[in-house]
Amino acid sequence: MDNNNRPLDVSVVACETYDPELCKSALQEVLAPLGGLDFVKPGDRVVIKANLITFLKPDKAATTHPVLLSALTELLVERGASVVIGDSPGGPFSLPYLKRVYAATGLNDCEKAGATLNQNTQIKRGTFPEAKVMKEFTYTAYLDDCDYIIDFCKLKTHGMMGLTGGCKNLFGTIPGTDKPEYHYRYPNPTDFSRMLVDINAYFKPVLTICDGVMAMEGNGPSMGKPRKMGLLAASKSPHHLDLVLAALIHMQKEDVPTLMAAHERGLIPDTVAELSVTEGWEKFICPDFETIGVKRGILFTDKYTGFVGKLWVNILKAAVQPRPQVKAEDCIGCGECSKVCPAKAITMIDKKPSIDYKKCIRCFCCQEFCPIGAMKVRRTAISKFLEKIR
Repeated sequence: MDNNNRPLDVSVVACETYDPELCKSALQEVLAPLGGLDFVKPGDRVVIKANLITFLKPDKAATTHPVLLSALTELLVERGASVVIGDSPGGPFSLPYLKRVYAATGLNDCEKAGATLNQNTQIKRGTFPEAKVMKEFTYTAYLDDCDYIIDFCKLKTHGMMGLTGGCKNLFGTIPGTDKPEYHYRYPNPTDFSRMLVDINAYFKPVLTICDGVMAMEGNGPSMGKPRKMGLLAASKSPHHLDLVLAALIHMQKEDVPTLMAAHERGLIPDTVAELSVTEGWEKFICPDFETIGVKRGILFTDKYTGFVGKLWVNILKAAVQPRPQVKAEDCIGCGECSKVCPAKAITMIDKKPSIDYKKCIRCFCCQEFCPIGAMKVRRTAISKFLEKIR
Protein backbone atom coordinates (compact mmCIF):
# COMPACT_ATOMS: atom_id res chain seq x y z
CA MET A 1 0.00 0.00 0.00
CA ASP A 2 1.09 3.60 -0.49
CA ASN A 3 0.58 6.40 1.98
CA ASN A 4 -3.05 6.75 0.93
CA ASN A 5 -3.70 3.04 1.57
CA ARG A 6 -4.14 2.50 -2.14
CA PRO A 7 -2.73 -0.77 -3.53
CA LEU A 8 0.45 -0.22 -5.51
CA ASP A 9 0.24 -0.34 -9.29
CA VAL A 10 4.01 -0.61 -9.67
CA SER A 11 6.65 -1.58 -7.13
CA VAL A 12 10.24 -0.34 -7.48
CA VAL A 13 13.13 -1.29 -5.17
CA ALA A 14 16.90 -0.97 -5.15
CA CYS A 15 19.07 -3.86 -6.28
CA GLU A 16 22.63 -2.68 -6.80
CA THR A 17 24.32 -5.87 -8.00
CA TYR A 18 23.65 -9.40 -9.15
CA ASP A 19 24.74 -10.91 -5.85
CA PRO A 20 22.52 -14.01 -5.43
CA GLU A 21 21.36 -13.26 -1.89
CA LEU A 22 20.75 -9.60 -2.67
CA CYS A 23 18.73 -10.50 -5.78
CA LYS A 24 16.57 -12.97 -3.88
CA SER A 25 15.91 -10.46 -1.11
CA ALA A 26 15.17 -7.67 -3.60
CA LEU A 27 12.73 -9.90 -5.48
CA GLN A 28 10.85 -10.64 -2.28
CA GLU A 29 10.80 -6.93 -1.48
CA VAL A 30 9.58 -5.81 -4.90
CA LEU A 31 6.83 -8.45 -5.01
CA ALA A 32 5.58 -8.06 -1.44
CA PRO A 33 3.37 -4.97 -2.06
CA LEU A 34 1.73 -6.83 -4.97
CA GLY A 35 0.81 -9.83 -2.83
CA GLY A 36 4.09 -11.64 -3.39
CA LEU A 37 3.78 -15.15 -4.79
CA ASP A 38 0.79 -16.06 -2.63
CA PHE A 39 -1.17 -17.11 -5.72
CA VAL A 40 1.19 -20.06 -6.23
CA LYS A 41 0.06 -23.36 -4.77
CA PRO A 42 1.96 -26.67 -4.49
CA GLY A 43 1.87 -28.47 -7.81
CA ASP A 44 1.35 -25.32 -9.91
CA ARG A 45 3.31 -25.05 -13.13
CA VAL A 46 4.88 -21.66 -13.76
CA VAL A 47 6.57 -20.43 -16.91
CA ILE A 48 9.05 -17.59 -16.54
CA LYS A 49 9.13 -15.82 -19.89
CA ALA A 50 12.62 -14.34 -19.96
CA ASN A 51 14.20 -11.99 -22.49
CA LEU A 52 16.78 -14.13 -24.31
CA ILE A 53 17.06 -12.04 -27.44
CA THR A 54 20.14 -13.84 -28.75
CA PHE A 55 23.30 -15.63 -27.61
CA LEU A 56 24.88 -12.79 -25.62
CA LYS A 57 26.63 -13.07 -22.27
CA PRO A 58 24.87 -11.65 -19.20
CA ASP A 59 27.35 -8.78 -18.85
CA LYS A 60 26.14 -7.35 -22.17
CA ALA A 61 22.87 -6.34 -20.42
CA ALA A 62 20.76 -7.61 -23.34
CA THR A 63 19.09 -10.53 -21.56
CA THR A 64 17.36 -11.18 -18.26
CA HIS A 65 20.16 -11.97 -15.83
CA PRO A 66 20.42 -15.65 -14.83
CA VAL A 67 20.99 -14.80 -11.15
CA LEU A 68 17.60 -13.09 -11.01
CA LEU A 69 15.95 -15.95 -12.88
CA SER A 70 17.54 -18.41 -10.45
CA ALA A 71 16.37 -16.37 -7.46
CA LEU A 72 12.79 -16.25 -8.74
CA THR A 73 12.96 -19.99 -9.46
CA GLU A 74 14.02 -20.68 -5.88
CA LEU A 75 11.13 -18.63 -4.51
CA LEU A 76 8.64 -20.51 -6.70
CA VAL A 77 10.09 -23.93 -5.92
CA GLU A 78 9.91 -23.13 -2.21
CA ARG A 79 6.16 -22.76 -2.69
CA GLY A 80 5.94 -26.18 -4.35
CA ALA A 81 5.75 -25.02 -7.97
CA SER A 82 7.50 -26.51 -10.98
CA VAL A 83 9.28 -23.91 -13.09
CA VAL A 84 10.06 -23.71 -16.79
CA ILE A 85 12.15 -20.83 -18.19
CA GLY A 86 11.70 -20.12 -21.88
CA ASP A 87 11.74 -17.72 -24.78
CA SER A 88 11.92 -17.83 -28.55
CA PRO A 89 14.94 -15.71 -29.48
CA GLY A 90 15.49 -14.32 -32.94
CA GLY A 91 16.48 -17.25 -35.13
CA PRO A 92 15.20 -20.80 -35.60
CA PHE A 93 13.02 -22.16 -32.81
CA SER A 94 15.02 -25.36 -32.67
CA LEU A 95 16.63 -27.25 -29.80
CA PRO A 96 20.24 -26.78 -30.99
CA TYR A 97 19.69 -23.04 -31.29
CA LEU A 98 17.96 -22.79 -27.92
CA LYS A 99 20.77 -24.71 -26.24
CA ARG A 100 23.28 -22.31 -27.75
CA VAL A 101 21.33 -19.35 -26.38
CA TYR A 102 20.92 -20.97 -22.95
CA ALA A 103 24.66 -21.60 -22.72
CA ALA A 104 25.65 -18.09 -23.81
CA THR A 105 23.17 -16.29 -21.57
CA GLY A 106 24.13 -18.30 -18.48
CA LEU A 107 20.75 -19.98 -18.09
CA ASN A 108 22.21 -23.41 -17.47
CA ASP A 109 22.90 -22.19 -13.93
CA CYS A 110 19.14 -21.83 -13.42
CA GLU A 111 18.78 -25.59 -13.52
CA LYS A 112 20.73 -25.73 -10.24
CA ALA A 113 17.97 -23.62 -8.69
CA GLY A 114 15.33 -26.11 -9.81
CA ALA A 115 14.22 -24.69 -13.15
CA THR A 116 13.73 -26.62 -16.37
CA LEU A 117 14.89 -24.85 -19.51
CA ASN A 118 12.26 -25.24 -22.19
CA GLN A 119 13.10 -27.81 -24.85
CA ASN A 120 9.66 -28.09 -26.43
CA THR A 121 9.96 -26.56 -29.89
CA GLN A 122 6.44 -27.36 -31.08
CA ILE A 123 4.41 -24.54 -32.60
CA LYS A 124 0.65 -24.05 -32.36
CA ARG A 125 -1.91 -21.92 -34.13
CA GLY A 126 -3.95 -19.62 -31.91
CA THR A 127 -7.14 -17.66 -32.47
CA PHE A 128 -8.14 -14.57 -30.55
CA PRO A 129 -11.47 -13.15 -31.78
CA GLU A 130 -11.36 -10.36 -29.17
CA ALA A 131 -8.08 -9.02 -30.55
CA LYS A 132 -7.91 -5.58 -32.12
CA VAL A 133 -5.56 -6.62 -34.93
CA MET A 134 -4.08 -10.09 -34.32
CA LYS A 135 -6.99 -12.50 -34.45
CA GLU A 136 -4.90 -15.45 -35.67
CA PHE A 137 -1.27 -16.17 -34.88
CA THR A 138 1.36 -18.84 -34.24
CA TYR A 139 2.93 -19.29 -30.84
CA THR A 140 5.33 -21.49 -28.89
CA ALA A 141 3.41 -24.51 -27.61
CA TYR A 142 5.26 -24.89 -24.29
CA LEU A 143 3.22 -21.96 -22.95
CA ASP A 144 0.11 -24.17 -22.90
CA ASP A 145 1.64 -26.42 -20.25
CA CYS A 146 1.48 -23.98 -17.36
CA ASP A 147 -0.89 -22.47 -14.84
CA TYR A 148 0.79 -19.07 -14.75
CA ILE A 149 3.12 -17.00 -16.90
CA ILE A 150 5.52 -14.56 -15.24
CA ASP A 151 6.94 -12.01 -17.68
CA PHE A 152 10.54 -11.20 -16.66
CA CYS A 153 11.79 -8.48 -18.98
CA LYS A 154 14.94 -6.39 -19.32
CA LEU A 155 15.06 -2.57 -19.35
CA LYS A 156 16.45 -1.61 -22.77
CA THR A 157 16.08 0.85 -25.60
CA HIS A 158 14.54 -0.35 -28.87
CA GLY A 159 14.87 1.02 -32.40
CA MET A 160 11.24 0.52 -33.41
CA MET A 161 9.40 0.61 -30.07
CA GLY A 162 11.59 3.09 -28.20
CA LEU A 163 11.53 0.85 -25.12
CA THR A 164 11.86 -2.87 -24.49
CA GLY A 165 9.86 -3.68 -21.38
CA GLY A 166 7.07 -5.95 -20.26
CA CYS A 167 4.74 -5.61 -23.24
CA LYS A 168 7.44 -6.01 -25.92
CA ASN A 169 8.95 -9.00 -24.12
CA LEU A 170 5.90 -11.14 -24.94
CA PHE A 171 6.73 -10.91 -28.63
CA GLY A 172 9.00 -13.81 -27.67
CA THR A 173 5.91 -16.02 -27.55
CA ILE A 174 6.00 -15.91 -31.36
CA PRO A 175 8.43 -18.46 -32.87
CA GLY A 176 11.70 -16.84 -33.93
CA THR A 177 11.49 -17.57 -37.64
CA ASP A 178 7.85 -16.37 -37.73
CA LYS A 179 8.66 -12.95 -36.27
CA PRO A 180 9.64 -11.34 -39.61
CA GLU A 181 6.16 -12.22 -40.90
CA TYR A 182 4.58 -10.19 -38.11
CA HIS A 183 6.87 -7.25 -38.79
CA TYR A 184 5.79 -7.41 -42.42
CA ARG A 185 2.10 -7.80 -41.54
CA TYR A 186 2.25 -4.83 -39.17
CA PRO A 187 4.96 -2.51 -40.56
CA ASN A 188 3.44 0.57 -38.98
CA PRO A 189 4.65 1.04 -35.37
CA THR A 190 1.10 1.79 -34.25
CA ASP A 191 -0.34 -1.44 -35.67
CA PHE A 192 2.67 -3.45 -34.51
CA SER A 193 2.12 -2.09 -31.01
CA ARG A 194 -1.57 -2.96 -31.11
CA MET A 195 -0.52 -6.48 -32.05
CA LEU A 196 1.81 -6.61 -29.04
CA VAL A 197 -0.98 -5.46 -26.74
CA ASP A 198 -3.15 -8.23 -28.22
CA ILE A 199 -0.44 -10.78 -27.36
CA ASN A 200 -0.36 -9.58 -23.76
CA ALA A 201 -4.16 -9.74 -23.55
CA TYR A 202 -4.09 -13.31 -24.86
CA PHE A 203 -1.38 -14.73 -22.58
CA LYS A 204 -2.28 -12.67 -19.50
CA PRO A 205 0.96 -12.76 -17.49
CA VAL A 206 0.12 -12.86 -13.80
CA LEU A 207 3.16 -10.73 -12.95
CA THR A 208 5.59 -8.64 -14.94
CA ILE A 209 9.03 -8.06 -13.44
CA CYS A 210 11.85 -5.97 -14.86
CA ASP A 211 15.58 -6.51 -14.50
CA GLY A 212 16.86 -2.95 -14.24
CA VAL A 213 19.99 -3.70 -12.25
CA MET A 214 21.99 -3.17 -15.43
CA ALA A 215 19.92 -1.66 -18.24
CA MET A 216 20.87 -1.06 -21.87
CA GLU A 217 21.01 2.41 -23.41
CA GLY A 218 21.92 3.61 -26.87
CA ASN A 219 21.88 1.09 -29.70
CA GLY A 220 19.45 -1.35 -28.04
CA PRO A 221 17.94 -3.89 -27.75
CA SER A 222 21.03 -6.04 -28.37
CA MET A 223 24.10 -3.90 -29.08
CA GLY A 224 23.69 -0.91 -26.83
CA LYS A 225 25.76 0.03 -23.78
CA PRO A 226 25.19 -1.39 -20.29
CA ARG A 227 23.98 1.30 -17.91
CA LYS A 228 23.68 0.74 -14.18
CA MET A 229 20.18 1.58 -12.90
CA GLY A 230 20.34 -0.50 -9.72
CA LEU A 231 16.67 -1.45 -9.50
CA LEU A 232 13.98 -4.07 -9.87
CA ALA A 233 10.42 -3.15 -10.79
CA ALA A 234 7.23 -5.22 -10.84
CA SER A 235 3.53 -4.91 -11.54
CA LYS A 236 0.48 -7.02 -12.21
CA SER A 237 0.11 -5.01 -15.45
CA PRO A 238 2.86 -4.99 -18.09
CA HIS A 239 1.54 -1.65 -19.31
CA HIS A 240 1.61 0.01 -15.90
CA LEU A 241 5.16 -1.28 -15.50
CA ASP A 242 6.20 0.06 -18.91
CA LEU A 243 4.80 3.50 -18.13
CA VAL A 244 7.06 3.67 -15.08
CA LEU A 245 10.04 2.21 -16.98
CA ALA A 246 9.60 4.90 -19.63
CA ALA A 247 9.61 7.60 -16.94
CA LEU A 248 12.76 6.11 -15.40
CA ILE A 249 14.66 6.65 -18.65
CA HIS A 250 13.10 10.07 -19.22
CA MET A 251 10.45 9.11 -21.76
CA GLN A 252 6.70 9.66 -21.93
CA LYS A 253 3.94 7.46 -23.26
CA GLU A 254 4.03 9.42 -26.53
CA ASP A 255 7.58 8.20 -27.07
CA VAL A 256 6.64 4.51 -26.79
CA PRO A 257 4.13 3.12 -29.33
CA THR A 258 3.13 0.20 -27.10
CA LEU A 259 2.13 2.65 -24.37
CA MET A 260 0.05 4.64 -26.85
CA ALA A 261 -1.64 1.40 -27.95
CA ALA A 262 -2.33 0.49 -24.31
CA HIS A 263 -3.64 4.00 -23.61
CA GLU A 264 -6.15 3.89 -26.44
CA ARG A 265 -7.66 0.79 -24.78
CA GLY A 266 -7.79 2.44 -21.37
CA LEU A 267 -5.07 0.17 -19.96
CA ILE A 268 -2.91 3.02 -18.66
CA PRO A 269 -3.63 6.59 -17.53
CA ASP A 270 -2.33 9.72 -19.23
CA THR A 271 0.75 10.04 -17.04
CA VAL A 272 2.74 8.06 -14.49
CA ALA A 273 1.58 10.55 -11.85
CA GLU A 274 -1.83 8.86 -11.93
CA LEU A 275 -0.36 5.50 -10.92
CA SER A 276 0.36 4.40 -7.39
CA VAL A 277 4.11 3.70 -7.32
CA THR A 278 6.52 2.92 -4.48
CA GLU A 279 7.28 6.07 -2.51
CA GLY A 280 10.59 7.58 -3.56
CA TRP A 281 10.77 5.76 -6.90
CA GLU A 282 11.74 9.03 -8.59
CA LYS A 283 15.27 8.73 -7.21
CA PHE A 284 15.94 6.08 -9.85
CA ILE A 285 15.10 8.39 -12.78
CA CYS A 286 18.01 8.73 -15.19
CA PRO A 287 17.54 12.00 -17.15
CA ASP A 288 20.63 11.47 -19.33
CA PHE A 289 19.73 7.90 -20.35
CA GLU A 290 20.61 7.56 -24.04
CA THR A 291 17.45 6.66 -25.95
CA ILE A 292 16.91 6.13 -29.67
CA GLY A 293 14.09 6.61 -32.14
CA VAL A 294 11.92 9.51 -33.16
CA LYS A 295 9.66 11.20 -30.63
CA ARG A 296 6.47 10.05 -32.31
CA GLY A 297 4.27 12.08 -30.04
CA ILE A 298 5.48 15.28 -31.70
CA LEU A 299 4.11 14.42 -35.10
CA PHE A 300 2.15 11.23 -35.56
CA THR A 301 -1.21 12.23 -34.14
CA ASP A 302 -4.73 12.14 -35.53
CA LYS A 303 -5.11 15.92 -35.66
CA TYR A 304 -4.18 16.07 -39.36
CA THR A 305 -7.16 14.92 -41.40
CA GLY A 306 -8.27 15.08 -45.01
CA PHE A 307 -6.12 14.91 -48.12
CA VAL A 308 -3.95 17.90 -47.25
CA GLY A 309 -3.52 16.73 -43.67
CA LYS A 310 -2.46 13.25 -44.69
CA LEU A 311 -0.08 14.70 -47.27
CA TRP A 312 1.45 16.89 -44.58
CA VAL A 313 1.89 13.92 -42.24
CA ASN A 314 3.67 11.97 -45.00
CA ILE A 315 6.02 14.91 -45.58
CA LEU A 316 6.73 15.15 -41.86
CA LYS A 317 7.38 11.43 -41.62
CA ALA A 318 9.84 11.57 -44.49
CA ALA A 319 11.60 14.46 -42.78
CA VAL A 320 11.92 12.95 -39.31
CA GLN A 321 11.49 9.18 -39.55
CA PRO A 322 14.58 7.29 -38.35
CA ARG A 323 16.06 4.61 -40.54
CA PRO A 324 18.70 1.91 -40.27
CA GLN A 325 22.16 2.76 -41.55
CA VAL A 326 25.29 0.65 -41.55
CA LYS A 327 28.57 1.92 -40.15
CA ALA A 328 30.63 0.53 -43.01
CA GLU A 329 33.96 0.50 -41.21
CA ASP A 330 32.52 -1.75 -38.48
CA CYS A 331 30.64 -4.13 -40.77
CA ILE A 332 32.16 -7.62 -41.06
CA GLY A 333 30.03 -8.62 -44.06
CA CYS A 334 28.27 -11.54 -42.35
CA GLY A 335 24.98 -10.84 -44.14
CA GLU A 336 22.84 -11.43 -41.04
CA CYS A 337 20.96 -8.17 -41.65
CA SER A 338 19.97 -9.34 -45.13
CA LYS A 339 18.79 -12.69 -43.77
CA VAL A 340 16.52 -11.24 -41.07
CA CYS A 341 15.03 -8.36 -43.11
CA PRO A 342 11.30 -9.17 -43.45
CA ALA A 343 10.85 -6.72 -46.33
CA LYS A 344 13.83 -8.09 -48.29
CA ALA A 345 15.13 -4.53 -48.47
CA ILE A 346 18.79 -5.41 -47.89
CA THR A 347 21.14 -6.91 -50.44
CA MET A 348 24.83 -7.62 -49.96
CA ILE A 349 27.09 -5.82 -52.41
CA ASP A 350 30.83 -6.42 -52.10
CA LYS A 351 30.15 -7.92 -48.67
CA LYS A 352 28.43 -4.76 -47.45
CA PRO A 353 24.66 -4.27 -46.92
CA SER A 354 22.83 -1.99 -49.31
CA ILE A 355 19.41 -0.84 -48.05
CA ASP A 356 16.52 -0.06 -50.40
CA TYR A 357 14.69 2.54 -48.32
CA LYS A 358 11.64 2.36 -50.60
CA LYS A 359 11.16 -1.22 -49.39
CA CYS A 360 12.39 -0.67 -45.82
CA ILE A 361 9.56 -0.81 -43.25
CA ARG A 362 11.65 0.61 -40.37
CA CYS A 363 11.25 -2.47 -38.19
CA PHE A 364 14.97 -2.30 -37.27
CA CYS A 365 15.34 -6.08 -37.27
CA CYS A 366 18.68 -5.53 -39.04
CA GLN A 367 19.83 -3.25 -36.24
CA GLU A 368 18.48 -5.56 -33.55
CA PHE A 369 20.26 -8.67 -34.79
CA CYS A 370 23.50 -7.26 -36.17
CA PRO A 371 26.02 -9.38 -34.21
CA ILE A 372 28.53 -6.56 -33.75
CA GLY A 373 26.32 -3.47 -33.68
CA ALA A 374 27.42 -2.07 -37.02
CA MET A 375 23.82 -1.33 -38.02
CA LYS A 376 22.63 1.85 -36.32
CA VAL A 377 19.41 3.81 -35.99
CA ARG A 378 20.01 7.04 -37.87
CA ARG A 379 17.92 10.00 -36.80
CA THR A 380 17.53 13.05 -39.00
CA ALA A 381 18.72 16.50 -37.97
CA ILE A 382 15.11 17.69 -38.01
CA SER A 383 13.98 15.02 -35.55
CA LYS A 384 16.86 15.89 -33.21
CA PHE A 385 15.97 19.58 -33.44
CA LEU A 386 12.30 18.91 -32.67
CA GLU A 387 13.26 16.81 -29.68
CA LYS A 388 15.37 19.68 -28.28
CA ILE A 389 12.42 22.04 -28.72
CA ARG A 390 10.21 19.61 -26.87
